[in-house]
Amino acid sequence: MNHDEHNTLPPQARKGRGALSIRTGRFESATKEAFDDGWGSLDERPARVPTTLSVDTAKTVIAYNQSPDVPFDRSINPYRGCEHGCAYCFAPPGHAYLGLSPGLDFETRLFYKPDAPERLREELGARRYRAAPIALGINTDAYQPVERRLGLTRRILEVLQETRHPVSIVTKSALIERDLDILAEMAANGLAQVAVSITTLKAELARRLEPRAAAPHRRLQTVERLAAAGIPVSVLVAPLIPILNDEELEKILSESRQAGAVDAGYVLLRLPLELRDLFGEWLRTHGPLKAERVLHRIFEARGGKAYDSAFGTRMTGTGEYAGLLGQRFRLAYKRLAFPGSPGFNQDLFRPPLPGGQTDLFR
Repeated sequence: MNHDEHNTLPPQARKGRGALSIRTGRFESATKEAFDDGWGSLDERPARVPTTLSVDTAKTVIAYNQSPDVPFDRSINPYRGCEHGCAYCFAPPGHAYLGLSPGLDFETRLFYKPDAPERLREELGARRYRAAPIALGINTDAYQPVERRLGLTRRILEVLQETRHPVSIVTKSALIERDLDILAEMAANGLAQVAVSITTLKAELARRLEPRAAAPHRRLQTVERLAAAGIPVSVLVAPLIPILNDEELEKILSESRQAGAVDAGYVLLRLPLELRDLFGEWLRTHGPLKAERVLHRIFEARGGKAYDSAFGTRMTGTGEYAGLLGQRFRLAYKRLAFPGSPGFNQDLFRPPLPGGQTDLFR
């Protein structure tokens, strides 16, 4: 070890944050490292990192995809970056395109689209537009903490409600209950479905793994309240992480079914690009005795790599371990008698007209 390596500070956990470092993005020519300057740096508690908000100037709000691995071809992400701080999130590498760190920058330097509802209205009003379910908040949670103040997701839902446009939502936030009035009315017409992401039922693990997301018991309560309001709700056990939470699969499914979930799915942990090192850093800090075993099994399920982007298997992995997870899920799903999510009603769509009206005759 040379002198510089000896004086480089180790990753340090910050209260309320998941990432441990401001790891440099893959497009940057220089790297950044915390360094002991000899003036007591190692003795100081790491400083809290505040959240900053900047405007995202994207000209369009609907993003389209052709992936066979997801049940939608269009989505809206009101925010870039996410305060939940989930150590396993697949989205942080996107911050590298902004010249920012996929580490702490992703959960502290957020971007939002204040004119997203207006841009959405324009896109839904285009002559060639044809309605199909829009997935809301896929890359980053549309109900992350800042939404409580900005209300951007609610304004988007109001446009979709007005135009009778189908929408699906994936969230791990209890804040979605704020919009039960809109979602219940849309669901009554076959226009809204929600999936609640539950990673673990262990409070201590959740506190370290996803520090600013809703507690596990609170998410189950959200499933119950959504179901009681007549909104088709499913549970997404994601991600399953070998040795850390994979043993909980059946219990999460069971408790979610009891709470009223009608459907379920799961995703095996994915570690694309910078996330491989970011998650490894988190794992060696919070679970050093398990770290190498966890990473070995992840690589085993990804053909010897941290991530395999091949369609058809990127969400579930391959090999013996991945096969056993799939079998366990299928058996539990059948035993718990999940009825499955209903279809969407795509025939009620009414394109908006300028001035906030809708076209009843088009």
